[in-house]
Amino acid sequence: MEENQTVKPIKLTSLTSKGGCGCKIGPGELMGVLRALPQAEPNPNLLVGIDTSDDAGVYKLTDDLALVQTVDFFTPILDDPYSFGQVAAANALSDVYAMGGKPLTVLNIVAFPIKKLDKSILAAILSGAADKVREAGATLVGGHSIDDPEPKFGLAVTGVVHPDKVRANANAKPGDKLILTKPIGVGILTTSIKKDLLSEEEIARVTNVMSTLNKTAAEVMADFDVHACTDITGFGLMGHTAEMAKGSGVGIHVSADQVPVLPRVRELAEAGNVPGGTKNNYAHVADSVTFAPSIDEIGQWILCDAVTSGGLLMSAAADCADALLAALQAAGVDARMIGEVIADHPGQIRVEGELKTS
Repeated sequence: MEENQTVKPIKLTSLTSKGGCGCKIGPGELMGVLRALPQAEPNPNLLVGIDTSDDAGVYKLTDDLALVQTVDFFTPILDDPYSFGQVAAANALSDVYAMGGKPLTVLNIVAFPIKKLDKSILAAILSGAADKVREAGATLVGGHSIDDPEPKFGLAVTGVVHPDKVRANANAKPGDKLILTKPIGVGILTTSIKKDLLSEEEIARVTNVMSTLNKTAAEVMADFDVHACTDITGFGLMGHTAEMAKGSGVGIHVSADQVPVLPRVRELAEAGNVPGGTKNNYAHVADSVTFAPSIDEIGQWILCDAVTSGGLLMSAAADCADALLAALQAAGVDARMIGEVIADHPGQIRVEGELKTS
């Protein structure tokens, strides 16, 4: 590029048909592929593998130390490259937090049309991610890049956790209370960004939600009796809650009126801005989720919305749930108690009440 030549603004979300965690392979299709994998040899040191669709793998090294490993990358969900890098990093780091771990090192994963887009765009993506990695207290140790016509970015993350303090998604117990630490509706809002339907203020709000690390929530959680945890991402609140119910062999009741939803989500969904990933999630949980008549189809889609870098869903012992909720809120986490775990109807979710949206 010639010196002093101005780089034309690029609308990153226009370069891909799907964005963020909404570009995941659908849960039904993915399960079909995973069933074809050969049965792995049992390994007593593998504390968490692929069997329960958990957020990360956990491998025991010693009686006091286990590795947490995860990888996550996706296409642009925002037009600003720095913000996209921040969100992609926060999303990947979240998997370690969901397991109760502490991220240590990260590797960048880059696919970028290096001859089509200005290098400054990639530099901004990497800069945004680097700032989030530093905020997490982790260290960038390298990465891998390819020349690709469609940009993609993410991280492979390695963390650590005490083997006795792993928060898997498959250990929820009857009587537990469910706590969610971020609002939903991200997929519908980011689909609307692609169509230029959000104001700068609204874009800033959803960007802040996605780029906020789950670090504080995980640190608070460590001091309480939390039996299970997962983060809410591409399979939506219902999809990830269903994984928890099935993996734990329990039923779950969700109070829709307690689920936090970002502003304008219903309005935009009613106008047709529902991503394909959200509709895939809705179809996938049809056999697992029963919605009360008070929740219309739009509300059901919102509850299944494909989230990017969402909050933690914690299944906490009933005798400490109120204290955990108060501690999270005191630490600045927008946490809500949204349901409870029951012994009846294992693997099934009942959603009651009326979803409150603005």
